[in-house]
Amino acid sequence: MSGLAFDADDPRLAAAAWSRLAEPGDEVAGALVAHLGAPGALAWLWDQQGSETVEGPAALTAGARALAAAVNRWSPRLDGLDPRRELGVLEQTGGTLLLPDDERWPRGLDDLGAAAPFALWVRGDPDVAAACRRSVSVVGARASTAYGEHVTAQIVGGLVDRGFTVVSGGAYGIDAVAHRGSLLAGGRTVAVMAGGVDRFYPQGNHDLLRRVAEAGSVMAEVPVGSAPFKQRFLARNRLIAAMTSATVVVEAAWRSGALSTARRAADLLRPVGAVPGPVTSMASGGCHQLLRDGVATCVTDAAEVADLAGGIGPDTAAPPAGRPAEVDGLDPAARAVLDALPVRAGADVASLVRTAGRSLPEVLGALGVLELRGLAAPDGAGWRRARATKSGR
Repeated sequence: MSGLAFDADDPRLAAAAWSRLAEPGDEVAGALVAHLGAPGALAWLWDQQGSETVEGPAALTAGARALAAAVNRWSPRLDGLDPRRELGVLEQTGGTLLLPDDERWPRGLDDLGAAAPFALWVRGDPDVAAACRRSVSVVGARASTAYGEHVTAQIVGGLVDRGFTVVSGGAYGIDAVAHRGSLLAGGRTVAVMAGGVDRFYPQGNHDLLRRVAEAGSVMAEVPVGSAPFKQRFLARNRLIAAMTSATVVVEAAWRSGALSTARRAADLLRPVGAVPGPVTSMASGGCHQLLRDGVATCVTDAAEVADLAGGIGPDTAAPPAGRPAEVDGLDPAARAVLDALPVRAGADVASLVRTAGRSLPEVLGALGVLELRGLAAPDGAGWRRARATKSGR
């Protein structure tokens, strides 16, 4: 294509170019690219710039007015457009560009339809699909309270023990506690940025996000060098909602951005959980609103979140009352350790001590009792719940 400084027929370069040309969530751009492909849409745009009328493809002529407005939005960014420079910067950070046809692309994003991203700019582990197959987004207020941070750490530690990836937005407050808690528990975490992944934002979380990139992934739909504008934060929230199995809001004020994540998740038919807080706390007002509106289910611990996000069966939380007869006679320490045991991947003893809130001797003694009762089983260097037999044991 004459006039452009790069090979616009290259699908990788064309997708990267569209992630610069169109703002996140631009459904007109998404529909155009879906119809023509990224290279074809780019060629069409180049032909249209400067035209007073827009001659759209046949399937899009009904939206000619929207297309004309969109061309006026996109055309100024064609000047000097060269995604090769941005890809070079990404490669210098050790990053990877993912396209929708890549097996490492999180398939939940496909549910966004025309609002889906054109590409993902990823630092760290590029296999975001693997991370999101069993995942929960944990979001909340930037101005978090000690209560919210404590609950977040407890929930995240339990989710990691159960094999979930924790996804959040890398912001101050609940987001940062969610990422930090996942790292401390030895889990995998994904941070979704509103700006380019070459400059971690906010600056105060730079070291944390660097550690997230080392142990998990930091990703964005906008190219490197992009600034995190307010509207990009709101658009970013739809990715967090779409790519995970469920969304949990720990603390949120009445106008918190976390509420937009929760409502987008609900729109996408993803389960939404909200942690209740003190009725006097402004920081929990948004959570109470989600519960009152029927958008969210009340969750108070990792077992209930896993029940919300997981499949029927192994992730189903035990009811708080009417325990099976097999737990009768267990002392409080053994019951606490049983509740802390993951159902799939084994958890080491140190994790069980932290999750159960019991001393090391108590946990070791309880594991012996639970193994004898057929309720716990060794799993490599850790422990998990024993699988039930036909007799119910």
